[in-house]
Amino acid sequence: MNSIEFKGAVFKDACIRFNEAFALLDINWTLQPGQVWAIMGTSGSGKSALAAALTGTGEIISGNLDGIVANAGVVSLESQAALIERERLRDDSDITDKVSQGTPVRDMLNEVCTDPELLEQLITLFRLDGLLDRGFRKLSSGETRKLLFTRALTSQPDLLIVDGPFEGLDAQTVPLVNDILRQFAKKTALLLVINRFDELPDFISHIALMEKGRLKITVETCDKPAMDSISQLLHLKTTQLQIPDTDPGDSSAPLNPDNPLVNIRDASVRYTDNLVFEHLDWRIDSGQHWQLTGPNGSGKTSLLNLITGDHPQCYNNDIFVFGYQRGNGESIWDIKQHIGYVSSALHWDYRVSINCKNVIISGFYDSIGLYARATDLQQEIATKWLRVLGFQQRAMQAFNQFSYGDQRLLLIARAMVKHPDLLILDEPCFGLDDINRQLVLALIEKICAGSETTVIYVNHHAEDRIEGINNYLAL
Repeated sequence: MNSIEFKGAVFKDACIRFNEAFALLDINWTLQPGQVWAIMGTSGSGKSALAAALTGTGEIISGNLDGIVANAGVVSLESQAALIERERLRDDSDITDKVSQGTPVRDMLNEVCTDPELLEQLITLFRLDGLLDRGFRKLSSGETRKLLFTRALTSQPDLLIVDGPFEGLDAQTVPLVNDILRQFAKKTALLLVINRFDELPDFISHIALMEKGRLKITVETCDKPAMDSISQLLHLKTTQLQIPDTDPGDSSAPLNPDNPLVNIRDASVRYTDNLVFEHLDWRIDSGQHWQLTGPNGSGKTSLLNLITGDHPQCYNNDIFVFGYQRGNGESIWDIKQHIGYVSSALHWDYRVSINCKNVIISGFYDSIGLYARATDLQQEIATKWLRVLGFQQRAMQAFNQFSYGDQRLLLIARAMVKHPDLLILDEPCFGLDDINRQLVLALIEKICAGSETTVIYVNHHAEDRIEGINNYLAL
């Protein structure tokens, strides 16, 4: 194998178009010699496109990419498809009636090989000896994959890109490929595209996580808390999660479906000479998810407190909530039994020493801490929520031993456990690092997609938009 020739690559605000339907957006990423990166993400996130951009694939429409690799070895479904198409074109040019078996394996290996010694080693390791005279078209998917590996490795690339390194390989071949790549990475630049977190090789030094054409997170694999969060995020993103049912014995009185959940007309909030907002109209119907944004001091929390009844001026305004007109004799419970609420203030107040399972159960009682004996059904529902969050092995761990971001996830589950008609998330990402913010956004996305709960999501960052939220109010 050759010594490291890869000099590194730098993406700076790079937008790269691949077709009319897809582009990489605002990529900022630096790859340095000696690093071994894995690109991860859900299907269609752009992980394969990001790897392909390093070979010059795609059109740079803005920003910069320095370090495109001319001599890259690529193992991917696309490289396999290119060989299949090449073979098809060769057959079309054949004027004989003989059915072609395709180019012999021996010829396909020799046409790109610049390291005959390595070629012989790989032929032996992959047990290709008996296939050398077989036509390409007669190979199985696993045999084709071994052919692609051998071609790429023996071409002495400056950078080896392997998209789905273990796809199509049998159980005996997977550890062999893993070891080959481990040894290769010691001398030559290597980049992997990985679909499953449990397939991540232990010699990877860095992970890049893609989502919807954007590079969301980069972490070093030596950072265990960050790696745990990446695993958690991929669990939330890639698993077909179902929001657990609630306890029918604890459900609130059903609402009239013909009424809006909230109807605010010409509202204003003023403190002496300080006008927070005025002439505000807002109607929220069931199933109509909203994102509320605005600068500091614009009145986001005041507006929410008008809904919950925690603002003294809620009785000075024309406000209907769950069919009740505020100030006409309704009780606090009439309103709050239909609401789940998560905020930084709640998080700061939730400082009791109980395990995370009981944190979720406390949502049935709207209490900070748990002071009642949970029913068997409540225990079961809490266990299902722990499974949704990927915390099933941590059920008895104390709440204060969880990271700040994981605590926020548990508080959202606590707010959701009763299936409130309205879930208010007031700055749920406040104080969270990038990874934990992505975790919270992923859970909110699941809630919007999988329950009858209507969501009001409050944040400062317009880019933190959530699939399923299609209504926006800016103060």
